[in-house]
Amino acid sequence: MDINEIQALIKFVAKSGVSEVELESKGFKIVIKTPVAAQQVVYSSAPVVSAPVALAPAAAMPVSSAPAAPQVAASDDSKYITVKSPMIGTFYRASGPGKPIFANVGDEIKPGKVVCIIEAMKLFNEIESEVAGRIVKVLVDDAKPVEYDQPLFLVEPI
Repeated sequence: MDINEIQALIKFVAKSGVSEVELESKGFKIVIKTPVAAQQVVYSSAPVVSAPVALAPAAAMPVSSAPAAPQVAASDDSKYITVKSPMIGTFYRASGPGKPIFANVGDEIKPGKVVCIIEAMKLFNEIESEVAGRIVKVLVDDAKPVEYDQPLFLVEPI
């Protein structure tokens, strides 16, 4: 099992809502545990009637080798380079409210230039460009959550 398959398994576990997955095969064992989400309390003035729901055990859930990637139309976007998120967190275009934005549409960027910040677990990580070019499109709104490998910017190479 290579690192890409492990990352895909971690993403699958995070999205599926199960709290623990254990996989054992030919000389290795992987155990992925996620914290159990806090139960949401709903207050209601009217009585709520609920029916019992049968849940399938985690072992019966199908495991795919990789999540299906969304299909991207082969339009004029194919000539652009996509800057992707290196982590899960909250995307910020500036270092704080009222501060200048790191990278706007039309700005030229070079490798090493900070293009955004991603907050993960109260740590603000500056994301630096690995490519040179001109930003054509910002794909994420400010202060929105992002996933690992999610496209953030489209860059026209120069």
